Amino acid sequence: MPTDIKRVYRSRLDRMVGGVCSGLGEYFEVDPTLIRLLFVLGTLAGGPGVIAYLILLVVVPLEPVVVAPTAS
Repeated sequence: MPTDIKRVYRSRLDRMVGGVCSGLGEYFEVDPTLIRLLFVLGTLAGGPGVIAYLILLVVVPLEPVVVAPTAS
């Protein structure tokens, strides 16, 4: 029984500020640009866009580093 649990991580490679939008894009399988636009629209509409981004920046862990096994 595999235990592949889908988790949210901040992206290490595809990032503009903290990798939050890229991580959410990977998790929900949508383009990170769409997530970025939603944050900007949420901020401009008087919503909690910046506050939500900052909370996610602190709460969501950074994507783990994948190390390729070396042949001995």
